[in-house]
Amino acid sequence: MSGTIIRPYGDTTGDGMVQLSFTLPVPHDKRAEGAALQLARKMGLDPALIVHTKAMGPDFTFFVVYGSVHHLVNLDDVHVVEREYPLLTAKEANAAIKRTLRRPLVVVGACIGTDAHTVGIDAILNIKGFAGEKGLESYSEITVVNLGAQVLVPELVARAKEEKADAVLVSQVVTQKDAHIHNTMQMSAAFREASPAGTVPILVAGGPRFEEGSEAPLGIDRIFGRGTTPSEVASYLVHEMTTRKAGRT
Repeated sequence: MSGTIIRPYGDTTGDGMVQLSFTLPVPHDKRAEGAALQLARKMGLDPALIVHTKAMGPDFTFFVVYGSVHHLVNLDDVHVVEREYPLLTAKEANAAIKRTLRRPLVVVGACIGTDAHTVGIDAILNIKGFAGEKGLESYSEITVVNLGAQVLVPELVARAKEEKADAVLVSQVVTQKDAHIHNTMQMSAAFREASPAGTVPILVAGGPRFEEGSEAPLGIDRIFGRGTTPSEVASYLVHEMTTRKAGRT
């Protein structure tokens, strides 16, 4: 091991110990445990130890497996998306909006599709905020319209048009069968179809399963993952708004 070549850490440095969980479609018995260990070994855990099992109904079993992997990670090959804009305070963001737009920035937010998990969108928009920061509702130069959960894409597009939204924020927590991907692509396509060229709002998606850097194939402008704070979103909106305005002048 060197400064850039690393292995997972469990009990001692470089021991390669990892823990993973999964469910198998078999009843909870010894045969299920054998199947879980076989899967773990095929995934590279050797030795592997089952530390927890639980029946999930009559036909499924949930496992937690602990074991050592021999894979190495080269940190030089890890590429991350760096924030390319400054992080602003609420006062700085308000001043920038007032200076650039000369009116409040209108933000419409929602959980689209069948997603009913509003914790993420509320953390960014509601005045109570997240991680010690107040949400966008507390910004004097931002008008927030929070549509809540299970909003259909046509409803979102219509309301954003009615409110003359500068930005649209959607939260997606439900990810079964890549629902977050399909919903976001449907949303971006609908806005582009309904908006004249150059008038599409800033489109932002947030959720724990979005992959950073995948904005282009989704047709949106920005992705935010878990742990995002209101100031990060506000700072991005100011940056993008300023960039767009400069491009039109």
